[in-house]
Amino acid sequence: MSRSGPAVLGTRGSKLALVQANACAEKLRAVGLEVEVRIIKTTSEQQPDTPLRVIDRRDVFTRQLDEALLAGEIDLAVHSLKDVPTELPEGIVLAAISERHDPSDALVSDGGLGVDGLPQGAVVATSSLRRRAQLLHRRPDLEIAEIRGNVDTRVRKMRDGAADALVLARAGLKRLGLDGDVPHTVLGPETMLPAVGQGSLAVATLADHALRGEIRAALNHEPSETAAYTERALLNELEGGCRVPVGALAIVRDGGIRLQGLVASPDGALLYRDAAEGTEADEVGRRLARELLGRGAGVILDEIREVRS
Repeated sequence: MSRSGPAVLGTRGSKLALVQANACAEKLRAVGLEVEVRIIKTTSEQQPDTPLRVIDRRDVFTRQLDEALLAGEIDLAVHSLKDVPTELPEGIVLAAISERHDPSDALVSDGGLGVDGLPQGAVVATSSLRRRAQLLHRRPDLEIAEIRGNVDTRVRKMRDGAADALVLARAGLKRLGLDGDVPHTVLGPETMLPAVGQGSLAVATLADHALRGEIRAALNHEPSETAAYTERALLNELEGGCRVPVGALAIVRDGGIRLQGLVASPDGALLYRDAAEGTEADEVGRRLARELLGRGAGVILDEIREVRS
């Protein structure tokens, strides 16, 4: 596919999404491409007050952008990689994975408390099953509340009394310039494994798009891409999506890959965690997934699917 005029970059309309999209657009302009940024309203924004567990779509953040790509309305779409399902619509590929920012989660509270420092029975806000499960596994006394909205909205709701603390991706805080302004504690992987792909951006195009190669050359970061595809191989082998309690973190160093992964029950009572090492992203991810399934993680995932069906 080719288009005359500027390349049209599609994005969601949140402040964070626009910061991410404009950062990619600037890199493309720096190599001589003319780029127009266009906002596409997605399912998550069309149903802003509906809990994500109720919407329960793997493509809740991406569907309308995929449709715009397939219809030729946009040339590329920029997503937070953690929101992109492991199975893409036919004809769409991930042309580039950006250099990963800190993949950690951050626990935001007025006192900048850690998980163990929260008071007994504290209310922690998150819409993520992965975060919920890991919090409750460590602190079963916590109460989990669901707050939706952009980063600023969620922080404001927390400060207005909706919760005592809030879990956010640290990369989002940093991209918005809030890392030094919002009191928080970084949750390392020993406390909370991040979402698959968290901290990286994904740039989607049509497989046959004329600009695919140029976009990749300008935006792709190979170590981050290797880490992303290792984590996504694990998630794909688990037959999971964005709405399952799976955490993963791949570290790529000196030609090798070390992957940590976990599957937890939504109430945190059961948690299966392990690690694997190797050199091939797909092999390492799938091998660790099979190990987790063999230890009992499949029972958790089967129960979640049964409830949803």
